[in-house]
Formats: sequence, structure tokens, C-alpha cells
Amino acid sequence: MMKDRKLRVIVSGGGTGGHIFPAVSIANALKQNYPDTEILFIGAEGKMEMEKVPAAGYKIVGLPVVGMKRKLSLSMITFAFKVMKSLKKAKKIIKEFNPDVVVGVGGYASGPALRAATGLHIPCLIQEQNSYPGITNKILAAKASRICVAYDNMDRFFPAHKIIKTGNPVRGDIKNIKNKNIEAFEFFGLNPDKPVILIVGGSLGAGTINDSIAEGLQKILDKDIQVIWQTGKTYIPKAREIAESFNSPNVYVSDFIYKMDYAFSVADIIITRAGASTISELCIVGKPAVFVPSPNVSEDHQTKNAKALCDVNAAIMVTDAESRSKLTDEAIILLSDKEKCRELAENIKKLELPDAADIIAKEVYKLAYGE
Repeated sequence: MMKDRKLRVIVSGGGTGGHIFPAVSIANALKQNYPDTEILFIGAEGKMEMEKVPAAGYKIVGLPVVGMKRKLSLSMITFAFKVMKSLKKAKKIIKEFNPDVVVGVGGYASGPALRAATGLHIPCLIQEQNSYPGITNKILAAKASRICVAYDNMDRFFPAHKIIKTGNPVRGDIKNIKNKNIEAFEFFGLNPDKPVILIVGGSLGAGTINDSIAEGLQKILDKDIQVIWQTGKTYIPKAREIAESFNSPNVYVSDFIYKMDYAFSVADIIITRAGASTISELCIVGKPAVFVPSPNVSEDHQTKNAKALCDVNAAIMVTDAESRSKLTDEAIILLSDKEKCRELAENIKKLELPDAADIIAKEVYKLAYGE
């Protein structure tokens, strides 16, 4: 590619905030480092990226791709048909946009987009967030030019010469939360003199965590602890009903928190799933965390993610199966143990890799210009 031409990049993937937020962060870093860059997103029709990406200021095109069912059924025929249709559409999009590089961040759309791109001999970069990659990225790795990872020892899965340890891109506004307390407490309508537990079930919500908090909310409020509770869209009617029944100023409930920098700022401890992007954000904010890994993910990778932190005394883990009986008690105990909170905060902070998006943007540039 000639350097007198604007850099053109396609970013593909999505499905959850864990894929979308890193994708947007990479796009933002590209625009910041190389302002003339033209960026197009490819997502999956009906998924949350079709809403979140335009809200971030970028154009997105959707593919009809869907997830593959793990059990054999007639839906496999539909899956195969939609994959073929998505490959055809992705190839058309790529030919029309003519990108210099295609970036895949994971999610349904990433597979067809990168497969089409490699078939057209366009350099591809994979951004693998987890300590245990999914099957799509394992397959795509053979033809990818770069593979950016967040964990050590990823040469178990990918060709070692393609791997660059960058960390996971995170939202820029969470990199400095120290001076946001006053406006953050006002935003949530909470008391700065009382402790706060932040519950984040991920962008789509987490049923087990929500049920556990609902069952243990009385215990939390009896200790005069405040709660910021992100539920996801499905659970929000029930959560609001529960919160209203307590009629307590100590509970803030929402289906989605757009000001996560504020939420992280006021939180004393955080209860969350163990998605890779969430973990990367917590390493940067440096707050004590209780992980409840989702059991409904490929290769149980969230448990592996959480265990990597627990092994170095950087977090606490409660299994999904134990959550209803143990989660709120463990959170209350941790909140009362100031020394343990300090240890966890210090140890998780040691794991931060804050410049991931910029490093990945520079790798995209190098691929585009053959460097």
C-alpha cells in the first residue's frame, strides 16, 4: 500500500460488550493515531453491536450469521445456510470498501469477515481476549498475519511467530477514575460516606448473579451497604420491583450502565462475570473483585480467566453453582476485610496492560504498509 493513500480498516465481530468495547477502542486508537483512517465495522444482524457501534460514531454493516448450536438438529441446516450467505455478503462488503487490513475481535461476524478477507489476500489481525481461545480464532489463526493476545503461553494455540502480547483494549474513560468520586456519587444518588458494592453481570446480564443478589439484598442492606446493580435488559423489571419493595436509597438499579468510569470510581468491591475484557478493565481500575464465571461459555474459559487471577491473590472466585448460597456472604465478608481488599487491589493492578489499543493500532498500520 502507498502511504499517500488513506488507511482503510474493517473491524469485525461483536455479540457482547466483551467484543464490542475492545473493537471500538481499537477504532478510536486508529483515529487518534492516524486521523485520516477510514473505518467500517462488520457485525451480526440483530446483535447489540448494531446499536452500540453507531452510538460510538462508526458505520456498521450487518451479516445474517448466527451461532452454531452444540447439539445436532435441523437448526444446523439454517446455520450452514446463514454462514454461506454471510461469507458471500462479507466478500462483497470487503471488495467494495477495499480495506488495507481487517481486524477480528471475536463474535459471530468475525469468522465470515476474516475468512472472506484472507480469501482475498488482505492482511488480517486477530485480537484474542481470552486465555483459552474459541474454535473460530484457532481456525482463522492459520491465515492471520498478527494475533494480539492478553495472556502468556498462547503459543499452545497459535503460531508463536504471529503472537504479540498487547493486553485487551479497554474504554478510555476508565483509565483515570481517581478524581470522579464527587460527580459519580451524585450521578448514582448515593452517599459518599457509605461503602458500595458494584454488581455487573455483563452487557447482556447474568441470571445467576441477579438471582443471588435478589436473594441476598436484605443482608446487604442490613449492613448499610450501598449497591449499584446492572442487571441486563431481561432482568430489569424484576430487579426494579425488588428494589422498590425495599424502598431504600442505598440501591441503584439499571439494565445498562453507560458511565462505567463513574461506577468503578465509587465501587469498593465489584461482583462480576469473568469475561476477558471485564478482567482487563478491573486490572486497570485496581479494585477488589469477586468473580462468578459463566459456565455457559466455550471451553469454560471464564473459569480459566478467573483462576489465573486467583492463583496470584488478585481476586476471589465463587462458582456459578455456589453463587446463590455464598455470593452475598462472601462479598460482605470481603468488604469488611480492609487488608484483604488492599491486597487484592494491589495485586490486580500489577497485571494491567493499559496501552493495548494503541499497540494494536500500530500493528494494523504496520500490516497496511508492509512494515
